[in-house]
Amino acid sequence: MTSDQRLSGALGRRASLFTRLSQAVSRWAGKPATFFAAAGLIVVWAVSGPVFGFNDTWQLVINTSTTIVTFLMVFIIQNSQNRDTAAIQIKLDELLSKVEGARQELMDLEELDESRLEAIREDFQRRARTARDQDRPDGAG
Repeated sequence: MTSDQRLSGALGRRASLFTRLSQAVSRWAGKPATFFAAAGLIVVWAVSGPVFGFNDTWQLVINTSTTIVTFLMVFIIQNSQNRDTAAIQIKLDELLSKVEGARQELMDLEELDESRLEAIREDFQRRARTARDQDRPDGAG
């Protein structure tokens, strides 16, 4: 099986239930309407304080609900970020593999350890400084 056939098979697969759910929640959570709904709930909670005498149960409602939502959102956001990062890396690797003259050894850099990445970044910074210095008109400084 060729890599193109494997790719076609992977692209044709339906995402897992968790992936579909996390994508839907991420889209929903990022909308302005969701922010205003959450802010509205907090206002309703705050306004209801005098009705409940600002008692412990009244405070427990907001503390528990926000803790649960925050706890679950950590995993939803991380899943979404991991998926987005992986997709971007795959797209960049595809470009590196197709652009003539591109250094294909730069593909899959995200798998290197921090010290190796830092050495490569420093190399590119040196190259950038050299290129800027060469492009600078005489006397500019």
